[in-house]
Amino acid sequence: MSRKLVRSGLIVSAMTLISRVLGLVRDVVVANLMGAGVSADVFFFANKIPNFLRRLFAEGAFAQAFVPVLTEYQETKNKDEVRELLAKVAGTLGFLVTIVTVIGVVASPALTALFGAGWFVAWLHGEADGAKFELASLMLKITFPYLWFITFTALAGAILNTRGRFAVSAFTPVFLNVAIIAAAIYLSPQLDHPEIGLAWGVFAGGVIQFLFQIPFLWRERALVRPQWGWHHEGVVKIRKLMLPALFGVSVSQINLLLDTFIASFLVTGSISWLYYSDRLLEFPLGLFGIAIATVILPALSKRFVTADKQDFNDTMDWGIRAVILLGLPAMAGLIVLAQPMLMVLFMRGEFGVSDVAHAGASLVAYGSGLLSFMLIKVLAPGYYARQDTKTPVKYGIIAMVSNMVFNIILAIPFGYVGLAIATSMSAALNAGMLYHGLHQREVYRLSGKTLVFIAKVLLAAFAMVSLLIYLTPDVHQWAQWHFAERAIHLLSLIGAGAAMYAVVLLITGIRPWQAKPVSKG
Repeated sequence: MSRKLVRSGLIVSAMTLISRVLGLVRDVVVANLMGAGVSADVFFFANKIPNFLRRLFAEGAFAQAFVPVLTEYQETKNKDEVRELLAKVAGTLGFLVTIVTVIGVVASPALTALFGAGWFVAWLHGEADGAKFELASLMLKITFPYLWFITFTALAGAILNTRGRFAVSAFTPVFLNVAIIAAAIYLSPQLDHPEIGLAWGVFAGGVIQFLFQIPFLWRERALVRPQWGWHHEGVVKIRKLMLPALFGVSVSQINLLLDTFIASFLVTGSISWLYYSDRLLEFPLGLFGIAIATVILPALSKRFVTADKQDFNDTMDWGIRAVILLGLPAMAGLIVLAQPMLMVLFMRGEFGVSDVAHAGASLVAYGSGLLSFMLIKVLAPGYYARQDTKTPVKYGIIAMVSNMVFNIILAIPFGYVGLAIATSMSAALNAGMLYHGLHQREVYRLSGKTLVFIAKVLLAAFAMVSLLIYLTPDVHQWAQWHFAERAIHLLSLIGAGAAMYAVVLLITGIRPWQAKPVSKG
C-alpha cells in the first residue's frame, strides 16, 4: 500500500474531525435550546427524511456506483469523454432529484403521515400529539430542498475524491453545522417555534455547501454544463449499478427510518433519545469508518481496473486492520462512558438527568454495533469497486427483514432501546454476510497475520475497559459535579483508557505501521 493512501485517510479523518466536533457543538446548542421534548422530536424527524434520501441520491448509493465508473473512464478514456460523462451524469441526476424534491415539498403531509404514523393517527383523533404532525409537515417543506443542494455537493465531492482531493469534500459538512448553530443562536430565539429556525438553518447549510464546491471543480476543470443523458453509455452503467445499490448501501438508514416509525408510537422523547445517542455513535463512525471507506473505494476501483488482485486484497486488509484498531476501543469507550459523555455534552438547559439516563441506554445499544457499522463501510466497497451491487443488495434485504423482526421482538419489552438493539444486531448480520461473500468468491479473506493482529487488539481493548470500569465514578457523582468537573473527569478517563490501550498494544508488539499492508504503491 502506498503512503499516499494512508496520507489520504489521515487527511479525511482530520477534516472529518473538524466537522464532527462542530456537529457535537451543534447538538449541544440544539439540546440546550429544545431538550428532548416535542420540538426536538419534530425537528429531528423533519431533518431525518431528506438526510435518508441524501444517502440514496448523494454520497450513498450514487457514490458507490459513480466512483468506479468515473475511475474506469479516467483510466481508459480521454479528457473529452470524461467531461462528457460528467455533463451527462450531472444533467440526468439533477433532473431526477429536482422532480423528487418538488414532490417531497408538495407531498410533505403524506410523507409525515407515512413515517410519523403515530402522530398522524393522533391528529386524526384530535389528540395532543396531532400538533406534531402539523408542525412536522410544515418543517419538512423547509428541510426537503436540502436534498437538491447536497446531491450536487456529493457529486462534486465524488469527482474530487477520484482525483485525490479528499480534504474538500471531508471539510464541506462544516458549513451545515455552522449554519444550524447560527440559526439556533440568532434566528430560533426570535420565533414562536424555535425548531422552524433550525429547519431554515438546514436549508441554508445545503446552499452554502453547494456553493463551496464550485471553485474546486473549476480548478480541476471538472465544472461542466449539465446535459440529459439517460442513454449515455456511462450513465447506463451507473444507473444499472445504482438501482440495486439504492437499497443495499442504505440498509442502515432504512432501519433508522423504521425505528422512527415505531418510535412515533412510543413515549414523547423516544425519537430525541435515539437521535442524541445516534449522534455520538456517528462521531467515531464518521471519523474512522467513513473516512477509511472514502479513500478505499477509489483505490480498490483502480486496482480492479488494472487487474491487480494481490494489491486489491492488501488494500482490503489495510481497511479491516485500520477499522479494528480504531473501532474496537471506540466501541468499548462508548459503552462504558455512555452516560458521562451525554452529561458533559448535552446536560444543560432543557436536557436533564432523566434524558441522560434514557439516551444513555440507547447509546449502549447502538454502541454495541459500532464495529459492525464500520466493517460494513469497508467491506461493501469490496463489491462496489468490482461493479457488483447485486450481492450487497441481497444481504441488505436479509438484514433489513431481520431488523424488522428484531424490532417487533424487542420493542415490546425494551421500548425505544429495543429498536437500537435491533439495529445493531442487523448490522452485525450484514457485516458477517458481506465478509462471507467476499471470502466465498475468493476476493478477500483475513490473513493469519490479521487474525493475530485482531487478537492483540482485543486484549488491549479488554485491558482498557477494565481500567475504565475501575476508575469511573458512580453516575450520581457525575450528576452532582459542575460542567467543568465533569469535563475534566471525562477527559482524564479517556486519556487513561487511551494510554492503557496504547501500552498493551506496544507490549504485544503492535506498531502503527502494522495497520498498513505491505504491498507496492
